[in-house]
Amino acid sequence: MSVQTVCLGWHWIPYRYSRTADDVDGAPVKPFPGWLADLGRRAVADAYSDPAAAYHPDPAATYRPDIALINYYDDGARMGMHMDKDERSLAPVVSLSLGDSCVFRFGNTESRNRPWTDVELASGDLFVFGGPSRLAFHGVPKTLPGTGAPDIGLGAGRLNITLRESGLG
Repeated sequence: MSVQTVCLGWHWIPYRYSRTADDVDGAPVKPFPGWLADLGRRAVADAYSDPAAAYHPDPAATYRPDIALINYYDDGARMGMHMDKDERSLAPVVSLSLGDSCVFRFGNTESRNRPWTDVELASGDLFVFGGPSRLAFHGVPKTLPGTGAPDIGLGAGRLNITLRESGLG
């Protein structure tokens, strides 16, 4: 993992969450904004509105994200294959991309190895995974420098905002 991360709601430290940035400066974590939770619920509702989908419960009705991991990728940053499994909740994960495009590798639930699918995510793309795919391995093997939308004011690089429901108190 070669990204820079800021957290809202809960601070992620490998294998656990904290209300303070214990591994950085010990400062309290900034609150998770309601508008971001609303965006997450809309994304989940849209993702699960397909009647042909294999997973039919309506998670948007109960989806209450309380964690945002904001990852900044510079030109050479990447993130290895991993599972988002430190939460107590298996509610869907919502991922929003801003700035430069990336190759997002979405794998299987058994291992970091194939099969996987590489998807190019551009600025403004939302990716939702839940149900049987909630614990799929995924990562970003590369960013695509110079592909970002200049109108968002990010300049170079990519921001990824990942919304999760902690299941914590």
